[in-house]
Amino acid sequence: MTRQLLVQDIMTREPLTAEPDLPLLDAYNRMTENEVRRLPVVESGELLGMVTLSDLLAAVPTLFSDDDAATKLLLSTRRVRDVMSWSPVTIDPEDTIQDAAERMLDDQVSGLPVISGNRVVGIITESDIFRLVVESWAEE
Repeated sequence: MTRQLLVQDIMTREPLTAEPDLPLLDAYNRMTENEVRRLPVVESGELLGMVTLSDLLAAVPTLFSDDDAATKLLLSTRRVRDVMSWSPVTIDPEDTIQDAAERMLDDQVSGLPVISGNRVVGIITESDIFRLVVESWAEE
C-alpha cells in the first residue's frame, strides 16, 4: 500500500443507531433485521453510548428461549438506556486502521463508533478490519 489506510476508508457510513428510550425488543429487531451486532445510541444527534446484541442477551436471557408473559412485560418496560454502555470508546475518521485495531484490542471491544465532533459519522468493526486483511492477502 502506498499510504496508510484511514478509518474513513473502510468504515460503514451512516450506521443504524438506536435512541436511548427504544424498547429492547425493537433494538433486537433492528439488529437482527439488518444483520448487525451493535448500535450506537444517539440522542439529539450526539453519541451517548453503544448497545450490543450481547447486552440484550445478558439483560433478558429468556428473550430467545421463552415466549411467556413475564418476558413480554420485561421487554415492554426495559429500554436501551437500561443496558447500553455509556461513553463508549470512539475513533476519529482520520485515524488510521492501525489506531482502530489497537484501540479495539486495548479496550477489548469489537466495534467503534466513528465520531466527528460528537456526531456519529460511521462505525468500524472487527469484521471491517478482517475483510481488509483478507482482501490485501488476496492481492498478493
